[in-house]
Amino acid sequence: MARFFSDYNLFILLPVAFGLYYLAFQDTSVFWYMYSFALLVLISFAIVYGMIFDEMVTWKSLIYGIGYGTVIYAIVAAGFQLLQLFPVNIEQSVESFLSAFAPTSIWHYLLLMFIIVPGEEFFWRGFVQQKLKQYLPTSFAILVASVLFGLALALGGFWPGMLAAIVAGAILGILYEWKKSMPAIIVTHLVMIVLLFLILPLPV
Repeated sequence: MARFFSDYNLFILLPVAFGLYYLAFQDTSVFWYMYSFALLVLISFAIVYGMIFDEMVTWKSLIYGIGYGTVIYAIVAAGFQLLQLFPVNIEQSVESFLSAFAPTSIWHYLLLMFIIVPGEEFFWRGFVQQKLKQYLPTSFAILVASVLFGLALALGGFWPGMLAAIVAGAILGILYEWKKSMPAIIVTHLVMIVLLFLILPLPV
């Protein structure tokens, strides 16, 4: 059984991940607890079965993280502006999602910093993407992992967030394969979150 799990853990853990994401999004009153629990479960498997690289010195990880986090934010913000040109009611969709799931307290930001963002990167880039490379070329593994990441977040009922997650996931995946640094992509993700929710939130 242990050998079977070791060989096929990607195909076992992906349904588990989607199930945990689905449960987390069902009740907004306990979302932060359930989502943090989900990521704690997934990060534990990623640490054991994934490939977690840290091949950059700390100051370079910070520089790349700040730079690429700003780039991802700019792409998301530009995408929001572009979608406003189409009759898709993007403002209401974003406002509805933010009212239900946006961080609103120091506690939420601490969960993002220490559990949720690291957990997402450990699982989707450090585990899923690396396992997919056993079956696909690296470029396709990055794309598939990014789409799966977006689909998992789409369980929250927020389709623009799915698109943003796919784009962000692709950039994070490329950065991880290029620089082999988990701290760099965690910082990148955190910088994007801070810009999006605290410093320069979308105008809705």
